[in-house]
Amino acid sequence: MNEALQIIEARLARIEKYALINTKSALTIDEAAIITGISKGQIYRLTSERQIPHYKRGQKLYFNKVELEAWLLERKIETSASIESQAATYAATHR
Repeated sequence: MNEALQIIEARLARIEKYALINTKSALTIDEAAIITGISKGQIYRLTSERQIPHYKRGQKLYFNKVELEAWLLERKIETSASIESQAATYAATHR
């Protein structure tokens, strides 16, 4: 019974952490790693290469949640149907 209680408490703590992240606009590197699914080491590399939007205050890195989400979604891959629709529109208007 004690083991089940520990599992439940751990899950509740994890849920609480995720709920807190959802309410914040400025994220730490640990929170950015959770949001993106990218390891902290990879995020450090991306920041050093200036490939991911970030802020620095002293020795700490911070990330704007909206900017981070936009960065994650900036390279959209179009569907085949969308490409065909664009091609048909182009062909119809550029004769």
